[in-house]
Amino acid sequence: MLEVQPIHAFNDNYIWLIKAPNQQTCWVVDPGDAAPVQNYLKTANLTLEGILLTHHHYDHIDGVAELAKQGVEVVGFAKDAKRLPTLTQAVQQGATFDLLGQSVEVMEVPGHTLGHIVYFIKNEHQPLLFSGDTLFAAGCGRMFEGTPEQMQASLQSLAELPENTLVFAAHEYTLSNLKFALQVEPNNTALQARMLESTKLREANQPTLPSNIGIELATNPFLRLNQPEVLASLQARQPNANLSAPAEAFKILRSWKDTA
Repeated sequence: MLEVQPIHAFNDNYIWLIKAPNQQTCWVVDPGDAAPVQNYLKTANLTLEGILLTHHHYDHIDGVAELAKQGVEVVGFAKDAKRLPTLTQAVQQGATFDLLGQSVEVMEVPGHTLGHIVYFIKNEHQPLLFSGDTLFAAGCGRMFEGTPEQMQASLQSLAELPENTLVFAAHEYTLSNLKFALQVEPNNTALQARMLESTKLREANQPTLPSNIGIELATNPFLRLNQPEVLASLQARQPNANLSAPAEAFKILRSWKDTA
């Protein structure tokens, strides 16, 4: 079982550090800032072996050049290599590779950016998903480059992963996402309970992550576009919308969130 720890960066970023038990080598995901990673490595007496990149935004890649000076592996999407720091391993949709003895699958999920990927570790006991800015706790990323059709399809592919898959998103956006989700689906008791639990965690200065796919299916409105209360809320906002098309429902929901 791999161990995953959050390293805080900027205001609300999580750089996820992955290591195997009783080993002193590790990987990090989306290091937008080198300094907090270097500090963590020094304190924990760890050696960085590699870096996983989900997409090209500065708060996910700006620490790579400094960290890579020690000759570490840098994995990223081949299609978007021109916008990423120098990659030592350019991967494609469906590729698999070994990370600390575990098999990692690359999933292409355009929407937030056209070159966004996520990493799924298919451990039979505890699968892990490093979802970048595609799937958040109770939310999803803004569409800076992709279309509603792309983003909705990307989220659906993640929704089909095993429900016990832990979701390590790149930002602590949970409370604001839950506040919006309760506007969309106010009678969802699972959502109400999650808001109470997440509020307590943040009051204690604890991360609300990781989530898991099961929790997201129960509380994330972007994965619940077939639920009656969600559809009723969307129809109330746009009475003439054709909500039988998931991408159209997603478009309305995402637009609502962008202006909430």
